[in-house]
Amino acid sequence: MAKDAARVARIVNETVAEGRNSLDLSNCKLTSFPVALFKVMKDVLENIHFISLENNELKSITGDFMTNFNQMRELNLEGNFLKQLPDEVKTLTHLKNINLARNKFSSFPHQLTELTALENINLEANEITGFCIFWPMEEGRRKRKRFNRNLKGKFVSHRWYALYME
Repeated sequence: MAKDAARVARIVNETVAEGRNSLDLSNCKLTSFPVALFKVMKDVLENIHFISLENNELKSITGDFMTNFNQMRELNLEGNFLKQLPDEVKTLTHLKNINLARNKFSSFPHQLTELTALENINLEANEITGFCIFWPMEEGRRKRKRFNRNLKGKFVSHRWYALYME
């Protein structure tokens, strides 16, 4: 555990010292994002555009994480134990890519539908029942007409149309 904590400290210190725009804390055995890091990283928070917390042991992500890293463009949370996202994920107005693969989601995190910049969502290998496919607005409308009547359609943002079955 001490070895993992030292690794996290080294990575964060290098990120701050070099003014990097990415933070990769993959495979660090984190059970939560260390709140103390917000203070250590206060001078570079707005410059962080990519964060990877892949293959940790995260059971949740806090709203503070989302609001502190609100300039993020890409977030990789693959391979954790997440079941939901905080409502504050809506503050990530620049987010283009989110990887939530190999977690414990049982339903689509609908907060993501409010992110107008979002282009890619990976929810592969979760526990989601039914299915949901997102299409760009016009293409989604056309595809719904070609599917059977059990398929429902819903506008989820000005850019996305969801096709789903419950």
